[in-house]
Amino acid sequence: MGREETGPARRPRGRRTQILAVAAEQFHRRGYHQVAMAEVAAAVGITAPALYRHYRGKPELLRQSVCGGLAELAAATAEVPATADASAGPAGLAAALARVALDQRALATLWQRDARLLPPAQRAELRRALRSCVTGAGRRLSAARPELGQQQAELLVWSALSAAGSLSYHTFAPPRRRFERLLTDLLLGLLAASPGPPRPVPAGRPPEGGLAGRREELLAAAVRLFDERGFDNVSTDRLGAAVGIAGPSLYKHFPAKADLLAAALVRCRERLGHEVVAVLLAAGDPAERLAEGLRAYTAFARRHRHYLGAMVSETERLAAPDRKAALDFRRDFLRIWVELLRQVHPGYDKAEARIRVHAMFALVNDGVRNSSPVGGAELAPRLDQLACVLLGVPVAGGDGPPNARGGGSASGPTPASAVSN
Repeated sequence: MGREETGPARRPRGRRTQILAVAAEQFHRRGYHQVAMAEVAAAVGITAPALYRHYRGKPELLRQSVCGGLAELAAATAEVPATADASAGPAGLAAALARVALDQRALATLWQRDARLLPPAQRAELRRALRSCVTGAGRRLSAARPELGQQQAELLVWSALSAAGSLSYHTFAPPRRRFERLLTDLLLGLLAASPGPPRPVPAGRPPEGGLAGRREELLAAAVRLFDERGFDNVSTDRLGAAVGIAGPSLYKHFPAKADLLAAALVRCRERLGHEVVAVLLAAGDPAERLAEGLRAYTAFARRHRHYLGAMVSETERLAAPDRKAALDFRRDFLRIWVELLRQVHPGYDKAEARIRVHAMFALVNDGVRNSSPVGGAELAPRLDQLACVLLGVPVAGGDGPPNARGGGSASGPTPASAVSN
């Protein structure tokens, strides 16, 4: 009998890519701190030591996951032809952003929630990569819409990226072709928008003095730090220092750090209920309630951006009962918006209404927290106008409602459904 030749086992092609895909999905679904290297290895079908031959550790996995998503975004937008055609340019960008959002659904969560945990130099590298994408896409948009100029073009690209990133924060998934068409239409509405002059951003109120004021100071400092650094990266000593007390003194006000987070998110829900939900559920014309509710939400976001940031990024760090209460509120909050939007736009089915409302949340929540020179300084004051585009609400002081499907004006680019199959 012939002897069977043996040799060293070969690694499957694309093993590194497979590892990154699995790691990104697990980080996205469970949170970076909850995922162990051994779990990633097991999901790929290799041992933990074998995983370390591909990547030095979990931070490297996270960094490469984000880098890979940003590289795909850069490649997709770079492939859009630079054209002076006012219809084809924005439509091509919208279609490219929609494809990447569906293919890289975890990217926004990894970027906004988990990349905060990377060393400053690596975060700076990722920010440069993202801003390079925005600059390149802005050049293509301004070539097609020269009336905008580069700065306003980048503003619209930032808004479209935020709306596209909303997919990372929910699991709703219509059939792929329909989902891509809906998302492309929605993003085209933003890229076809004509931002007006910015509105003044109201300043927040300083906390009161006294014991109640100290508790409020702690809540405000905690949500800011949790939003900026992540719950697990904020110590009690840092929390105390933020309000001028020793770390252990925090326990005079809250039993534990997790209770501080829970109290902050309860406060956020209470304020949303009083300032936004009450407007949406008031008696009166649905279109007026939707417009007023939208203005109330953007005003709330400007005043309480860190509360919203902590609500979006840190809910999973709550104890089970607190987490359930937070998730129940979010579901009810979404349902109220969707039902009202469908009263105003009966042509929107439940799927389209949900996608639009999620996109509006992401646009507003990102817009008030965006730290880029253009995205932060220019986007936040114009949130009302751009959020109106997403929900088909007339822009205050404008000539009328945006196009019901694409969100653009009658003379703007054609809806994406006209250029995609």
